[in-house]
Amino acid sequence: MASTALQSQLTAPNGHTYVQPTGLFINNEWVPSSDGKTIASINPTNESEIISVQAASSSDIDKAVAAARAALHAPSWRDLGASERGKLLYRLADLVEAHRITLATIETWDNGKPFTVARDEDLVEVAETLRYYAGWADKVFGQVIETTPDKFAYTIREPVGVCGQIIPWNYPLSMAAWKLGPALACGNTVVLKPAEQTPLSVLYFANLIIEAGFPAGVVNIVNGHGRIAGAALASHPDVDKIAFTGSTATARDIMKMAASNLKNITLETGGKSPLIVFNDADLEQAVEWAHIGIMSNQGQICTATSRILVQDEVYDRFLAKFKEQVKQISKVGDPFEESTFQGPQVTKAQYDRVLSYAEIGKSEGATLALGGQPASKKEGKGFFVEPTVFTDVSSQMRIYQEEVFGPFVVLARFSTEEDAIRMANETTYGLGSALFTTDLVRAHRVARRIEAGMVWINSSNDSDWRIPFGGVKGSGIGRELGEEGLKAYSQVKSVHVNMKAKL
Repeated sequence: MASTALQSQLTAPNGHTYVQPTGLFINNEWVPSSDGKTIASINPTNESEIISVQAASSSDIDKAVAAARAALHAPSWRDLGASERGKLLYRLADLVEAHRITLATIETWDNGKPFTVARDEDLVEVAETLRYYAGWADKVFGQVIETTPDKFAYTIREPVGVCGQIIPWNYPLSMAAWKLGPALACGNTVVLKPAEQTPLSVLYFANLIIEAGFPAGVVNIVNGHGRIAGAALASHPDVDKIAFTGSTATARDIMKMAASNLKNITLETGGKSPLIVFNDADLEQAVEWAHIGIMSNQGQICTATSRILVQDEVYDRFLAKFKEQVKQISKVGDPFEESTFQGPQVTKAQYDRVLSYAEIGKSEGATLALGGQPASKKEGKGFFVEPTVFTDVSSQMRIYQEEVFGPFVVLARFSTEEDAIRMANETTYGLGSALFTTDLVRAHRVARRIEAGMVWINSSNDSDWRIPFGGVKGSGIGRELGEEGLKAYSQVKSVHVNMKAKL
C-alpha cells in the first residue's frame, strides 16, 4: 500500500505517537513528488518544523487527474451501486471516529487550534458530515416529467466527473469532509489538495480511505503550493469541477483558470460578517455568542461575525460586558492544555497580518479597547496574538471593510433598524450575519433584508452539516452542506422517448 520511505513515526507534544504519511496519495499508493521538492510543516506553537512532506508539481497533478479519470470509468466505481457507495462512506466515518484522538492531535499540532476543539467539535463534524452524505448516496435520483401521451420523458442525475477540491488551512479535515462527502455520494472521483500550511491530518486521513475499501483512484490527495499544484488543478483540461474554499482574491484567479474548459465551480470565499444587537436583545446571550462568533478558532473563520453593530441605548453596557467576556474566557496559550480557548495563529504570515491591522486601526483613528499586540510566548516562540477589540469605528475604515481573519473585532453604534441594515450591507462580502432581538417579527424582517447567504437569529456561527452553507456578493458561488450540497456534484440529463409510431 505505502512506501515506508514516505511515512515516519512521530511523537506529538501531548505524547501521542503515530505514523505520519509524507508522500502524494495517488491511485491508493504513496508516491514521491516527481521533482523531489518538499514543504516543511511548521508547529505554530513553537515555530519548529514538525516534518517535511512531498510537494506536488504540475506533472504530479497530471498523474492524479489521470488516476481519477481512469477510476471514474472503471467498473469497480462506475458500476458500484449507490447504496454500496453509501456503505463505503459509513465505513469511512466509523474509521474517523476510531482514529479521532490521532486526527485531533495532528490537527492541533499542525494548525494550532485547541485540542479540545479539534477532538470534540471538528472531528465530530467530520464523521457526521460523511454519515450524512452516506445516507444521501442512494437518494439522488431524477424524475418522470409528464408532457403528452406521445412522449415519455425523464431525467437522470449523474456525477459531474473528476472533481478538483482545494482545502483551506483553518479547518483542514472539516472542509475536506464537506467536499468529499457529496462528491463521493454522487459517484464522482476526486483530486484533493490540502492547504500547504496544514497538510498532515488530511494525509493521515488518506490511509483511512484505503482501509474503508474505496477503489484505487477514486480519491487522490496531493499536497502542494497553491500557485503550482492548485493552479495546475484549477486549469487542468481533464478536471470537470473545481471546489475551492479560501480568499476572495484567490477565488477570482481560480475562476479565470476554470474558464479554460468551463468547469463547474463552487467557491466559498471571504467574509466580514455583521452581528447586530438591538436595544431589546438579551445582552447576556448576545455577549456570549458575539464572543464565540469572532474569537473561536483564533478568529480564523470565514463567517466570523467580526463587525458588531450595537444600538445606542445598550451600546455602553454591551461593550463593558463584551470586554469582560473576552478577558475571562479568551485564555491564550498552549493548544494542548484543556483550559486554553485560543491557540496561536496558524502561520507567521497570519500573525503579522493581525498585528498589522491593529496598527492600521490606530492610524485610522479608531480606539483600541483591548489587545492589539503579541500575547506572551513560551520561550519567546509561537504565533500568539492577544484578542483585539476596536471601538469608535466608522464604515470608511479599512478595519471595518477588510477581512482580518484573526481574533480581531470592531464595534460601531447604530440608531434605527434602517441604520443597522444599511451598515450591515455596506460591504463587498455577504457570507454570514447574526442579529439579536426578542422581537421575532423584527428578527424575520431584518433577516430578509440582510445581504448574506446565512443569518443567525440569537446565535452566531453555529453552523450544521444538514443546513446549506455559502454566500453572496464577494463571498462566493454555490452552496455546500445539506441537500443543496449534492447539487454541486451532480448534473441532470434529460431523456426524451418518442411513444408515437408515426409522425
